[in-house]
Amino acid sequence: MSPDRLRTAIATVCLSGTLEQKLQGAAAAGFDGVELFEADLIANPLPPGEVRLRCADLGMTVDLYQPFRDFDSTDPGRAAANLRRAEKKFDVMTALGADTLLLCSSVAPDAVPDEQRLADQLGVLADRAAARGLRIAYEALAWGTHVNTYEQSWRVVELAGHPALGLCLDSFHVLSRGSDPTAIAGIPGEKVFFLQLADAPAMDMDVLHWSRHYRLFPGQGSFDLDTFLRCVLRTGYSGPLSLEVFNDVFRQADPGPAAVDAMRSLRMLTEPPRRQPRHVLDTEVPAPPELAGIAFVEIGVDRTGGRDLAQALEALGFARSGRHRTKPVDLWENGGARILLNRGAPRPPAITAVAVESTDPEASARRARAMAAPVLPRERGPAEADISAVAAPDGTSMFFCRTDVRAGPGDGWLADFAPAPGGAVGRGGAGPRCAVERIDHIGLTQPFDHFDEATLFYRSVLGLDPQTSGEVAAPFGLIRTRAMADPERRVRLALTVSLLRRGTWAPGVAEPQYVALLTSDIVEAVTAARARGARMLDIPENYYDDLQARVELPADTLDSLRALGILYESAPAGRAYLHAGTELLGGRVFLQLVQRIGDHDGYGWADAPVRMAAHRRFRDARAPAD
Repeated sequence: MSPDRLRTAIATVCLSGTLEQKLQGAAAAGFDGVELFEADLIANPLPPGEVRLRCADLGMTVDLYQPFRDFDSTDPGRAAANLRRAEKKFDVMTALGADTLLLCSSVAPDAVPDEQRLADQLGVLADRAAARGLRIAYEALAWGTHVNTYEQSWRVVELAGHPALGLCLDSFHVLSRGSDPTAIAGIPGEKVFFLQLADAPAMDMDVLHWSRHYRLFPGQGSFDLDTFLRCVLRTGYSGPLSLEVFNDVFRQADPGPAAVDAMRSLRMLTEPPRRQPRHVLDTEVPAPPELAGIAFVEIGVDRTGGRDLAQALEALGFARSGRHRTKPVDLWENGGARILLNRGAPRPPAITAVAVESTDPEASARRARAMAAPVLPRERGPAEADISAVAAPDGTSMFFCRTDVRAGPGDGWLADFAPAPGGAVGRGGAGPRCAVERIDHIGLTQPFDHFDEATLFYRSVLGLDPQTSGEVAAPFGLIRTRAMADPERRVRLALTVSLLRRGTWAPGVAEPQYVALLTSDIVEAVTAARARGARMLDIPENYYDDLQARVELPADTLDSLRALGILYESAPAGRAYLHAGTELLGGRVFLQLVQRIGDHDGYGWADAPVRMAAHRRFRDARAPAD
């Protein structure tokens, strides 16, 4: 390992499975070491010495044994018993080859309140540890009885003044209390024995419950880990960057992919230029190239779904402009929006691929590989475009390309398509127009176990940032939402997940997806689409009565929205987001026409329950005919 590269570690509590499976997953993801959680060792039949050898065979070390709880006590008898307990743990650590024990601040009612007395007790423990060649890393739990901030734990360590006693700094315990981490930079680096990193969503709840169930890997939550890590590294800390994440979903996920996701989070957190060279994990990670938009969306279709989608696209002004030269794929275009219908899919319609316009597709692909995104093998003919694809957590293929309507065969992906009768590839289609400018965003419902993983994937691989997060009380259960976008808002994703884990937002509708098409005049676009037979959703009168009470709109505008089934989300300063959707096409996918007024940055989340109920009514009304 390069001397300029920091070590990485992960707590076994982050991963699910047996201890052997956790170690294998961590090693396969590239971690240098582990924090061994005591419960994982106790539940495992391998003796500590065998665990040490197993780690060595995998190229890892045991960097921390944890946790040692409630050591200090105002009860002399219990204090003596705690020393005996510590000596037993030191025996275990020696066999494990671990030199550092994590000591949590006490949460017991008999915890020592006086800092000098506490320092004296910790000094005695440090003496015992030093005699065995070991160290004690003292950590302030955010819910500790008396010591619950890093400032307090540092005062105690300073008072003790023992070389074998230092700090463990945990980002969750610092940031969950709203503490300012800047003073950390003034702590001598040699007194920071261990660093634990965890992100978390912004939540208003008991901090212990928050910590035990909702921690996340860096980049998946809302903590300012950049500032926190910068402050720690300014101390001169040179130990491992370790992840300690308690999360109910991670505890039941496959430990292999979870460990890969964990390593991806550290690579993103430490990538240049955020860190000085000696503080990065991999200097070969290219910066995310600028994105220029969504090049195309591919929808896999069966015979029925292909018919319904083709009819819907034609009604929305798209024309079939080309057919792939070697694959059963049709290209549909309208303005700058391009949708591929892949007729080789054996399943009902689903969005199978999204291609982003990158200013440097090769750099985008290199970054994706460096961030451990699974590279997808592709079959292509000798004259077909060579574009890279990686797999997103939900299985969607992500392509990186540059669309050039002037490119010749082999030079651009559009050249892979022969013109359809009467079509012109790359010219926006030859059919009736519906004023579509481009693809505004893609709506993807995530599998229950992959929502936070998807956030990190799109953030680290594509350079998208989370915009808004929330929860929607939908007609069929609670839905969590998160919008992702690049800084210029050229690539947008709307991610959702059902919190009931059944994978549906309506009975029988599994993980719905949609493509939102941007128009400059949605009234004109929906009018034209309905006139050409588009099966657009009808919205109840009650919605428009409520809209009239909430937003002061001209009477003719409100009448148009009501007649056409257009939903309206307002924002200050005259900004608005208007959207209208088709029925579900093939049972899962639908299309939307959207208009943004005054740079409105929303996605119509507030209206989502109305749209969902309308989809259910539309589907139920058609059920007998199906």
